[in-house]
Amino acid sequence: MGEPVGMVLCAGLGTRLSPLSDHVPKPAVPVCGLPLVRFSLALLAGAGVRRAVVNVHHLPAAMARVAEEAARGLGIALAVSEERVIAGTGGALREARTLLAGADAIFLLNGDVLFDVDLRAVLAAHRATGALATMVLLPMPAGARYATVELDACGAVRRIAGAFGPGGAGLVPWHFSGVHVLSPEILDRVPAEPFECDVNRHVYPPLMGSGAVRGLVVDGYWNDLGTPARYLEASRDVLAGRVPLEHFPGADPYTGTRELSPGVRAAPDAAIDPTARLVAPVYVGARCTVPAGASLEDAVLWDETALAPAEAVKHAIAAGALRVPAGA
Repeated sequence: MGEPVGMVLCAGLGTRLSPLSDHVPKPAVPVCGLPLVRFSLALLAGAGVRRAVVNVHHLPAAMARVAEEAARGLGIALAVSEERVIAGTGGALREARTLLAGADAIFLLNGDVLFDVDLRAVLAAHRATGALATMVLLPMPAGARYATVELDACGAVRRIAGAFGPGGAGLVPWHFSGVHVLSPEILDRVPAEPFECDVNRHVYPPLMGSGAVRGLVVDGYWNDLGTPARYLEASRDVLAGRVPLEHFPGADPYTGTRELSPGVRAAPDAAIDPTARLVAPVYVGARCTVPAGASLEDAVLWDETALAPAEAVKHAIAAGALRVPAGA
């Protein structure tokens, strides 16, 4: 009997999060001091996954190091699939096929998403339908205009992004969370060409007519951290308690931190002058220096960031020498 295996997609360039992602791979960016990939791996561990794969391409050594450290802390055996040429979501499965051997199901997660989801329940629903693939879906976030996944009345995926799949009448559009559950047989359906192969464009459409790709609608906290504004929003939500951290066992960013006031947290070794002004939400990372007269409001300081005397950081991320505005 096999067991579920996780795969976290960590190879993307994360260009919309530039300039932060120029220096740190997007799935490795710290969310209140913990790398984002740790939250994904914690979800997998909470679902009983003991073995996982990450693919890497952009800043591969750094991404692998962060993922391996996170996996060790969660008791997950991790394998790294390095893509010298980026392979896409489907190509990632193809390139990592030997590392996925023995799985009786595969959780495929976008590594740039913070998503509260019960993976055990999702897996049970997937197995109950006999589908080759289950896409985990959500209501469209307020004000967002992401490409949709459209379901028929039976829950089968019939069209993706308005263009891929057979379509049909009476379809209902949903937002794709970035989480798939796959039966291992789908690996045989990933084409060798094109090398950069997308699951939604190249793998799923030929299977949709038979109902082999299904959607499961859930609810829960979701943020793709795609831009500086959304990254800061995720940090605000963690600090405000809007992210259910109990659903991410082993990924509690509050462990060992100091709560200076409601919504203001600091690493224990952060040096914060008593005259500094900190207005929630604020997170101050390890080995940071906040000198006399400095002020922080709706801000995140990455580890080892030193502010100048009387410097003000508001609605922004301070990361080393970078000051990245994120909007109100």
